[in-house]
Amino acid sequence: MVKAIPEGWVRTYKDIDPDAPRRVGRELAGITEDIPWHRVVRADGSLPVGAEQRQRLREEDVPMKGNKVDMDEARLPVPPGVMPE
Repeated sequence: MVKAIPEGWVRTYKDIDPDAPRRVGRELAGITEDIPWHRVVRADGSLPVGAEQRQRLREEDVPMKGNKVDMDEARLPVPPGVMPE
């Protein structure tokens, strides 16, 4: 699911797994593969990994509001019923 997030967009931990968003965070924290972990952020747009994540998102032109992702602009839209909004 994380691999399917296109460049320039983000999803939240809860988008990935509505029942276990913290588990998603733990799993992504140990990622060493070529998975765009930086495209998964907190629901309020804050960045759990900080500067490295912010830099990667800025390189992809993800809209930001200060140090947070502009979730109104950057959250990948999904069809109703597919994932939580």
